[in-house]
Amino acid sequence: MGAMRNEVLEAVRPLLPGIAKRARQTDELGAVPSETIAELRDAGLFRMLQPRPFGGAEADPVLFYEVVRELSAVCGSTGWVASVLGVHPWQLGLFDERAQHEVWGRDPDTLVSSSYAPVGRLREVDGGYTLSGHWSFSSGCDHASWALLGGLVVGDEGRPVDFMTLLVPRTDYRIEENWDVTGLRGTASNDIVVEQAFVPAHRVMRNYEQAQMRGPGQSVNTGPLYRIPFAAIFTSTVTAPVIGAAMGCYDAYVTAMRDRLRLSLGGGSFVEDQFAHVAVARAASEIDAAVLQMDRNIDELQAFAGRGEDIPMELRLRTRRDQVRGTERALEAIDELFKTAGGNSLRRGNPIERCWRDAHAGSVHVANDVERTLTMYGRHEFGFTIEDNLI
Repeated sequence: MGAMRNEVLEAVRPLLPGIAKRARQTDELGAVPSETIAELRDAGLFRMLQPRPFGGAEADPVLFYEVVRELSAVCGSTGWVASVLGVHPWQLGLFDERAQHEVWGRDPDTLVSSSYAPVGRLREVDGGYTLSGHWSFSSGCDHASWALLGGLVVGDEGRPVDFMTLLVPRTDYRIEENWDVTGLRGTASNDIVVEQAFVPAHRVMRNYEQAQMRGPGQSVNTGPLYRIPFAAIFTSTVTAPVIGAAMGCYDAYVTAMRDRLRLSLGGGSFVEDQFAHVAVARAASEIDAAVLQMDRNIDELQAFAGRGEDIPMELRLRTRRDQVRGTERALEAIDELFKTAGGNSLRRGNPIERCWRDAHAGSVHVANDVERTLTMYGRHEFGFTIEDNLI
């Protein structure tokens, strides 16, 4: 069988030189330009995982991550924002049909940002909840009209009894622009503040239900895409840009080093150095391994969902294992290249330097908690029962 045609990637590729040209501006200004978002919208990127009944393509997520990686190779911040804003239509497809109509009924290109930390405080009222809270790290929120926010239901004794994800319109929150970081500077991952907003019950999803691959939206969105684990889709959304940044670092390194002359250690052409040959080989192998494992696992999840079969815990845990290892492999590749790239690669605006910063910034996301994830895999192999919302 030949590879599936990726029509969105075909539309995005002509945009990559312009996005690469704006990468330094994106990094320095701290936000992806609206021009770039409009180009990606017109190319169909944000509708790739959106349900067909609401104007989406309902595409294979492997194709989505392929686009994200190529975007991230030329601009890590753009790839990150595209990935995060692009995955939310998938999650919204699990919500009550009324919520989907509210977001996409008038404009199927409406974007949604998120901040899932359960810092919101909920009080149950007639017909839904009142919500208050202050969330950090909502990537690309300036381009979105809605937000998915994490909330906590607290029992009479003050203990948490339920975790929720709530869909809130822009009119019910304000954005605090405080993003000033080392890597992924252009993601504008600002804070969101909500003060006593009413959220109707149809715009609320229990995280437990989501972890069980259930959601009211499945009654209208019946395709296999909406029957694979949130943890697999969401965490892969975080890892894909990190792998893409490693791909970009690799391309920039090979291009820059071809014409480089050593000014010490005997001089001569850099490309004749056997240690450079080894660094390139190691980095290329790590990147290939990350991509191949990630795509294989998503393919298998899709296949089980397409057949209507239960997804084995072994596959769910393997997907998470390879996802965090994919991030680790991407960092190993970048570090291998960076340490031999020379002093010029430290200059601000250099693609190698920017890729290094962006990849390391993406690696600290909670989805890349390597030890916790690998521990879950190991415990399961030794016969322990695993209960976690991120598998």
